[in-house]
Amino acid sequence: MAVTEGIIPVPLTVASFLPVRLNAGKSDIAQLNRLVRSGARVANEQFDEDSHLDQVIPKPWGYEYRAFVDDFFDLWALHIDAPHSTSVHVHPRKLTYLLCLGGRGVTTGLDRPDVPISAGSVLRIGPGAFHGTRNTGDEPLELIEVEVPRNKFDLIRLKDDYNRAGTAYESASLDQPQNALRSVPAFPHTRMRRRTPDRRFSFELRTGMDIFYRRRAQDLFHIPLCLSGAVERDVEILTGHPEDKRRPQTDKQYLTISAVGGS
Repeated sequence: MAVTEGIIPVPLTVASFLPVRLNAGKSDIAQLNRLVRSGARVANEQFDEDSHLDQVIPKPWGYEYRAFVDDFFDLWALHIDAPHSTSVHVHPRKLTYLLCLGGRGVTTGLDRPDVPISAGSVLRIGPGAFHGTRNTGDEPLELIEVEVPRNKFDLIRLKDDYNRAGTAYESASLDQPQNALRSVPAFPHTRMRRRTPDRRFSFELRTGMDIFYRRRAQDLFHIPLCLSGAVERDVEILTGHPEDKRRPQTDKQYLTISAVGGS
């Protein structure tokens, strides 16, 4: 099987719910080096000060908002309108997973084939790998972005359809008090939303034991919130795919993303 630089393909014998891995290649490192030498910098999020990040962030392609956050994990929901796209950008320091809840799109990198995405797709984007995602369907493209370690300002934009290349992360936000991030009393420094603004998807903290004994058809993804994933830069995200026979770790805590109204 031919391997294109920066992409580790999933063997054909492995079910499609496993992530496609996009890693930084020579072109990514060269481009990042050029940007840094020309003056581009990544910033650092101030956890207790950058409160606008807890609100809805309007984008020229739609909007995004935090679904869950603690000191290590940062989960964002992206709503990309057709036929728009995010910038081609890079996170030099953090690992990113893209989980598709609905719609159709394509993720593009540097000098590598486009990766098509649809409901159930999982992409693992390594630190330093440039990427951008375009909505190729007729309905909104709904994604969950899992970022480890937490730092929303770890961002450098290379190309953009809306003249944002080289700019920092947005400072404007929209308050949404009816669906605000709320503290989770049992978990220090943790906040989460209960559902998406359109109420199509919900977020719920569950134990691996509960998931193991109570599989539900409406569950789309189970994201382990364990420090080993942050330290080892590898998060084993379970899916609702009927062929996904992997078992949750019964002693771990997961964030479950479900379709509202599922049976």
